[in-house]
Amino acid sequence: MGIVLKLKKSDYDKILEHCENGLPNESCGLLAGTVDGEVKTVTKVYLLTNIDASNEHFSMDPKEQFEALKDARANGVGIIGNFHSHPETPSRPSEEDKRLAYDSTFEYLILSLQERDNPVLKAFGIDKEKNVTIHPIDVVE
Repeated sequence: MGIVLKLKKSDYDKILEHCENGLPNESCGLLAGTVDGEVKTVTKVYLLTNIDASNEHFSMDPKEQFEALKDARANGVGIIGNFHSHPETPSRPSEEDKRLAYDSTFEYLILSLQERDNPVLKAFGIDKEKNVTIHPIDVVE
């Protein structure tokens, strides 16, 4: 079957709002959750600051990353992925995104806001050789 990412509609809305509010720059954040076989379930979304304040790349605030990690651990879950937006380009990993994908077990979500009235969120797996696989996102209530 392959890997499937489960995401609550409310968390999808939270990501979308964070990314729209961050325009014209890229926005970013972390995803905490559980992994059960090939099903990855997001249980909490952490909205982080893009300290680069750029529309072409992002760097997560290290202090916020640490706080998110601590909070996830306190809730008995791990960080299972991250997300960032592409304000002007499609939802696919750039060469830089692939280069910076340091954890092959992570889900890398990219939200394209290229068409403002048609946001596109996709999840990707990026292995150690930087091969990209699209993983379906199951948005649940």
